[in-house]
Amino acid sequence: MGLIRILSEKVASQIAAGEVVERPASVVRELMDNSIDAGATRILIKIENGGRNLIRVADNGAGMDRDDLLLCAERHATSKINELSDLFSVRTLGFRGEAVPSIAAISRMVITSRTPDQLAGFRLKLQGGKIKEIEETGAPVGTTVEVKDLFFNTPARKKFLRSAPTETDHIVDTLSRIALPFTALSFRLDDRDKTLLSLPSVDSDVSRLSALFGHEVAGLMIKMEREIQGLRLSGYLSPPEWDRARGDHLFVYVNRRSVRERLLTHAVIEGYGSRLMKGRYPYAVIFIEIDPALVDVNVHPTKQEVRFHQNRLVHEAVKTVVEETLRQKAAALFQVPAPASDSMGEKFGRIGEPIGGYTVYPADTTIAREPEPQVPLMIKEIPVVLGQLKETYILCETKEGLLLVDQHAAHERRVFEKLKKSYDSATLECQPFLIPPTVEFSPSESRTILKKMGELSQLGITLEHFGGGTFVVRSVPNILVDVQWESFLREVLPLLEEQGAVKGDQMVERLLALMACHGAIRAGQRLSKEEMISLVEQLDEVEVPTNCPHGRPVFKRVSFYEIEKMFRRVL
Repeated sequence: MGLIRILSEKVASQIAAGEVVERPASVVRELMDNSIDAGATRILIKIENGGRNLIRVADNGAGMDRDDLLLCAERHATSKINELSDLFSVRTLGFRGEAVPSIAAISRMVITSRTPDQLAGFRLKLQGGKIKEIEETGAPVGTTVEVKDLFFNTPARKKFLRSAPTETDHIVDTLSRIALPFTALSFRLDDRDKTLLSLPSVDSDVSRLSALFGHEVAGLMIKMEREIQGLRLSGYLSPPEWDRARGDHLFVYVNRRSVRERLLTHAVIEGYGSRLMKGRYPYAVIFIEIDPALVDVNVHPTKQEVRFHQNRLVHEAVKTVVEETLRQKAAALFQVPAPASDSMGEKFGRIGEPIGGYTVYPADTTIAREPEPQVPLMIKEIPVVLGQLKETYILCETKEGLLLVDQHAAHERRVFEKLKKSYDSATLECQPFLIPPTVEFSPSESRTILKKMGELSQLGITLEHFGGGTFVVRSVPNILVDVQWESFLREVLPLLEEQGAVKGDQMVERLLALMACHGAIRAGQRLSKEEMISLVEQLDEVEVPTNCPHGRPVFKRVSFYEIEKMFRRVL
């Protein structure tokens, strides 16, 4: 007897389901796609236990009659394509006819539907992909799909699911991504009796952006719109200073389909160019309208990957439009008369200090010179402060030559060590606000803040939920009273999500370093002579004066020998 055999229909269906349904969020995505394609204007979603126990998606779309209801449970049954060539003209979100049978194969499913011309609807019950019952029932116009006990018959897949809060976060993210371009539709997501996300129909993209990103971010975003060689590009870009440590708020759509395509993400980052530090990502929403014949959406069962007929053209188009939009915005903000030739410093403006991680600079690569006696890196003398360069570097004269001190890095190191000592000794002094500042976050960010409020309080940051996405900052460490708290909390969110909890010395140090970065003197900030002297003298009081907590150098020396060699006083 040969070794090759045909798999049973049940096993084949479960294997196919594994390609379409990765987690509960996949079910929500597929069912929402069907509801949108059915012409729904209202979609209500309810989940329990992160979608494990229940996912219910109800819409007021076209509905199905009895025959269509039976057919929808069959694999490759669809109303959206007839032939292979139709794949290159499809504008619906779904088209394969795989979603419903794949979900049904690994759950207990009930579908209730009624068309507008029927007085009664029908209810179809399935278990493990097998039809158990179909009956007539009263129902509103539209379709309601209930998915219970997901992966009940595939325990190996079920054990790979994350915790209920994590799966819920994935569902919130999925709904947010799908809903963003469909502003005329209303969406609501409930977790049992609690509403997690409510998105009423609106008449503008900005209103939907406000609901997902928060009013402040949405209000700052820059609109882009242009057509290049048949590609219609539009969307919204955050100013470069509003960046994030993760790319989870970079949304890309092709013919209103939410996609995760590295080619397009790379094009957006390339468009920002040097405006972003390495490893940083903007808030961005990119809409691409393209002839369906020039894009292949049939690449992956999840339909979240696409392939373009001309990848390079699309990449360059997105990059160019993003770059030009940002350049035009900057030009509009800084239309000032050209300065005199002796005001070169003012021409380029102040140096902005980016908030976030730094990379360790390479070793000093100065001109080769004769061996000199090694001088300690610690400042063992009180240098003579000469002044500021570019309102960023403090220039000092020492016995060996010129000392350049980065004022932000120096003060950041000082603030970090003070915070660390106070934290280690449990003497972190906090100050309540007389008029507490409020900060606003997107729904997904708000959920993280709510989960991590207790852990933030260990660092002296006390928050109070004010309702919706708004929080009140009640008290903070004394040294950080003047920090821009919304900016800081947005920076700390990815750290909290990445680590899961504030524990361990490494995690605490990363959070304290971020606090120090926000609480330190900024580059481009003018200091008095007394402030400069005090800051330089404080370098002798810190344990590691050579680098800021992120690894960037605090100071650099230029010896008299090097200076004299520059002017050819020595050969």
